[in-house]
Amino acid sequence: MVADNGKYIFGVVKVGERGQVVIPKEAREQYQIKAGDNLMVLGDQRGIAMLKTEVFQEIINQAMGGLQNEKTLD
Repeated sequence: MVADNGKYIFGVVKVGERGQVVIPKEAREQYQIKAGDNLMVLGDQRGIAMLKTEVFQEIINQAMGGLQNEKTLD
C-alpha cells in the first residue's frame, strides 16, 4: 500500500466468473469495510470506484445542505 496525499494503491484484484472481486485486507482496514456493509459503485469513462453508502449519503447531505442554505438567503 502506498499513501501519497491520501491516495493509495492496494494492488491488483481479479474479477471472478460471477463478477465478484475481493477487496484487499489493507483497503478494508483503511476504510473500515466489514462483511455485510453496502458499497456504492460509481463510474465514468475512465473506470469505477466504490465507497461505503454512509459516505455517499454524507456527501449528498452536505450538497443538499448547501442548496438549502442558498435558498434561505434569497
